[in-house]
Amino acid sequence: MRDIDARRALRQEVKRRHQGETDTLVVEELGVCQGVARVDFAVINGSIHGYEIKSERDTLVRLPAQSDAYSRALEFVTIVAAQNHLHKVVEAIPDWWGIWTVIRGSDTFAIEAVRGAQPNPSLDSFALVQFLWREEALGILSQHGRSKGLLSKPRTELWRKLTQEFSTDELAEMVRQCLKRRGEVWRVDASQLLNDDSHQLFAKW
Repeated sequence: MRDIDARRALRQEVKRRHQGETDTLVVEELGVCQGVARVDFAVINGSIHGYEIKSERDTLVRLPAQSDAYSRALEFVTIVAAQNHLHKVVEAIPDWWGIWTVIRGSDTFAIEAVRGAQPNPSLDSFALVQFLWREEALGILSQHGRSKGLLSKPRTELWRKLTQEFSTDELAEMVRQCLKRRGEVWRVDASQLLNDDSHQLFAKW
């Protein structure tokens, strides 16, 4: 099972689960923690749910670093692993991560759930606000009357101010809304997810 097979199967599953949801945004290769890692797929609606693919040909060398980054910045995480990785994956990831596997049919591949994802129990608010562009962070602070003395400050200071002024739950909602407002290039019509070239419709961070 190649990476392209797993991606195609995951797109099919995302389409099945979210078709018709007008408030759902799907992004491919979403940068996390200022580019420390990129999660293969992110589904953004009432939460930010990342999906990381490990095909048969992948190694798990990067998984510890990915696990750390995703566990700081994402509200839910599911790993989509080939069956040859399942045993090691279970031992390598947090208990709250979901696990899906890719199974081979007669002429295609499909997703099978092994366990469902649970809410991230230790979401890092500073890692979360790093999804925001500088203008978005400043806009939030200005909207709430918290931008005094910050208009020329770098984004790191704006991010830090946000974590001081708002709860993690409040920030999560703000970040999700900002991501959804970034324009039609980030939006994917679920009817197009079956197209083999549909990855071109996903945003590349």
